[in-house]
Amino acid sequence: MSLWRPGPTWTDGVADLAWAPSGSRDALRLRAWVNRLVREFFFARDVLEVETPILSRAGNTDANIASFSLDFSGRTDGAPRTRWLRTSPEFPLKRLLAAGVGDCFELGRVFRDGEAGGRHNPEFTMLEWYRVGWTLEPLIDETVALVQAALSMIGREATVSRIRFRDLYSQALGFDPMTAGLDAVRNAAAGIAIDGEGLTRDDWLDLLMTHRLQPAFARDHITVVHDYPASQSALARVIERDGVPVAERFELYLGPLELANGYHELTDAVEQRTRFERDVDVRHARGDAAPPIDEGLLAALGQGMPACAGVALGVDRLLMAMLDTPRIADVLAFDFVRA
Repeated sequence: MSLWRPGPTWTDGVADLAWAPSGSRDALRLRAWVNRLVREFFFARDVLEVETPILSRAGNTDANIASFSLDFSGRTDGAPRTRWLRTSPEFPLKRLLAAGVGDCFELGRVFRDGEAGGRHNPEFTMLEWYRVGWTLEPLIDETVALVQAALSMIGREATVSRIRFRDLYSQALGFDPMTAGLDAVRNAAAGIAIDGEGLTRDDWLDLLMTHRLQPAFARDHITVVHDYPASQSALARVIERDGVPVAERFELYLGPLELANGYHELTDAVEQRTRFERDVDVRHARGDAAPPIDEGLLAALGQGMPACAGVALGVDRLLMAMLDTPRIADVLAFDFVRA
């Protein structure tokens, strides 16, 4: 039986009030239930909950993610005055892993500049966890189990399928995303109203995912896409499969909404520095500022982070999928407009 009972909004029967919350009472109650579920889920699996800094001396160099920064006005004892709001807790969690903390998770707020709209809010809730000694397969199973447990709270079920990135594009769009030239990728996006000036091959592949593939994913179905192009590896290991390099990475979708992004984590400090420096070069070529590279993470990797797999899951996206709403404002106490 479903525990979910849609109720009135705060302003039903009242003139629109700018002070009022954007989400309903029931949406906030469901969020509390999901937070409790997460903690009970990992407590039962002996995964430690930790808290890491929201402000850091380093930032996320990913060229497609913008960070907020601020300047601290007090005493710094020689530390950098400029601090960066985290876009995820990944870097400090990996430093904890290198220190020997073992399996761990964090449930908390993260921040991304320039991301505000129907499905995005500049501050949102992320769940991130790491499993020492695991590969992607058991981590995919665990992520699916958590999403299904959340759905069961509202009386819903979801079927599950897994598909390689290569096979998804080949079957749905008729080209091999690992080997096709840029023209073939762009041609598959014909009819999408967008200014393609300056878009890279990976940008076009992402556009096809969001505009051609995701909308076709069924509502009560979990789709797991894995084995991404090596150029989309970020912090994932790269291996060769069927003659092409692939990133050991997966994304999980519930219906058309992307919920989670997981990696078989890269542990090579030299390779990670190369990727960070490549990100910085891309930012500079675009005329964008680049946050400082996280030397603490690189030092931790150099010291020796254990082999592990990790995943980040957007809690707000999960709630949106559970409530069948396209508006992130519906699952927040106060969205960006009302904050």
